[in-house]
Amino acid sequence: MPKSKYDRVLKTVLRKIKPKKAEEKKLKRLAEKALKVTKEIAAKSDARPMLVGSLTRNTWLPDKFEFDIFILFPPDLKREQLEKKGLEIGKAVIKRLRGKYRIEYAEHPYVSGKVRGVDIDIVPCYEIESADKLKSSVDRTPFHVRYIEKHLPLEKSDDVRLLKQLCKSNGIYGADAKTNGFSGYVCELLIIKYGSFLSTIKAAAEWNAGKIIDIEEFYDKKDYFNLLRKQFKDQTLVLIDPIDKKRNAAAAVSADSLYTLKKAANHFLKKPDKRQFFERKYKPISRGELMRAKKLRGTELILIKFKPPKVVPDILWPQLRRFVSRIEAILKENEFVVLRKGVYTNEKTFAIVLLEMNISKLPSVQKRIGPKVFDWDDSQRFLDKYIKMALTGPFVENNFWAVETKRKFLTAQDKLKDSLKDNVKILKAKGIPSHIAKQIAKKYEMFSEPKKIMKLVKRDKDFGIFLRKYFEKESIV
Repeated sequence: MPKSKYDRVLKTVLRKIKPKKAEEKKLKRLAEKALKVTKEIAAKSDARPMLVGSLTRNTWLPDKFEFDIFILFPPDLKREQLEKKGLEIGKAVIKRLRGKYRIEYAEHPYVSGKVRGVDIDIVPCYEIESADKLKSSVDRTPFHVRYIEKHLPLEKSDDVRLLKQLCKSNGIYGADAKTNGFSGYVCELLIIKYGSFLSTIKAAAEWNAGKIIDIEEFYDKKDYFNLLRKQFKDQTLVLIDPIDKKRNAAAAVSADSLYTLKKAANHFLKKPDKRQFFERKYKPISRGELMRAKKLRGTELILIKFKPPKVVPDILWPQLRRFVSRIEAILKENEFVVLRKGVYTNEKTFAIVLLEMNISKLPSVQKRIGPKVFDWDDSQRFLDKYIKMALTGPFVENNFWAVETKRKFLTAQDKLKDSLKDNVKILKAKGIPSHIAKQIAKKYEMFSEPKKIMKLVKRDKDFGIFLRKYFEKESIV
């Protein structure tokens, strides 16, 4: 494919994804003012501000009206004081800018504000000499800023934008727990490594799970498949952080995200099209489509609905995934088989765990296999336990004791209702994540009826889109 054909498509895309001059001017003017105000206020606490994020590298996308200011405190300041002063400064800055703020929590609390339609996060951290002396993960950020400023030429900012946009259009932009994709920092590092957008996707088109990228060449290549494989076990993409060789900057990238980018890269290289950079519009699933999907698949859907706990998304989404995996395991222990599963939440009013059952109903009789007849002690214990409840037997089958008993739970829903009826303490002991356990103990609803499912779809179109994507799951190869 001639390079000029790629160039024509990429130039067209850039015209759509580069911020307008007025937008850029507005954001930079506010950032300069916020930085000045923060500097004045922080000086009283022997701290200094630093502007961080894509705005500083000119790699931001037009729908991202946001920037972060990090407040760097002396390393000998106690953690409690850092948090206290950080919040005080953050609140004072947003008030001075005549905005509204709220307190958010990551590794430690920080101020998140909204000023004239722009999101501003004000985050405290320690000003340390090197990344080897981290006191918290946010202390790395100033080092990241300096590294990118040094190694990413300004003329490469559009290459970063193109990579971000390609990831965004495929739902894999962001290292948050909901997305498990490519962060802005990772996109910037990839452009530094490969030199351009086109070179990056040519490389990505060849990636497989376990790919290792070491920009600064901290490690000898002979160590990739012993030392690094052990150090970053089961991590799909290993991108050694240039400022911290013990950290994988791409640890958030899931296998699904890696292969989604690989597919997108291959498609663009074979047939470049500007539409590949813009997210496909989905309609919520209709009742007729839902009914046809159920009939075609012959499965039962079980939905568990509850109010999501008031925690940050990076805690909520992993707990939802652990919850659905745990209840799948509970069902498996009782011979019910889950074909596929999913989770959805609007993070405010409701959360949904979806189980598509391959086997959701079982016969009344259940066979239990015991020990070999030669294991006298175990045999006696087995016989003592089951002889009174046996429908048939005990009998011997291939030298093993066996018995047929009446099954306690005939449907997956009955088993789940029994497992989820307990108090918080017991639910947590069963492996239900803590925040989810509290919500389930308060109230939840379980249903399979299409009428109830479609009622939710009418309330929340994104849930309807989630269902459509579930049933129309695309190939990533």
